[in-house]
Amino acid sequence: MPIYEYRCESCGHQLEAIQKFSDPVLSECPSCGQAGLKKLLSASGFQLKGSGWYASDSKGGAGSKKSDGDAGGSSGSDGGQKHGCGGGTCGGCAH
Repeated sequence: MPIYEYRCESCGHQLEAIQKFSDPVLSECPSCGQAGLKKLLSASGFQLKGSGWYASDSKGGAGSKKSDGDAGGSSGSDGGQKHGCGGGTCGGCAH
């Protein structure tokens, strides 16, 4: 369940409340009893757990499809070396 932060506009009291998404927004301040509570916007914190999230879903790790495709054999006469010229303009391959 998310933790929401509230601040009372009447007395300045701040509090955190663990609430469900479906719970109503708090309005009465537990400190002064006034109906001045307002929900604050705060940074959420989360943690990714488990193996493989970074390696398989981001930044193209060793097992990504892009690097597997780049590792395929070259049919040119450069002995499988890639020069990155895109068409033989670097002088290092005989395309």
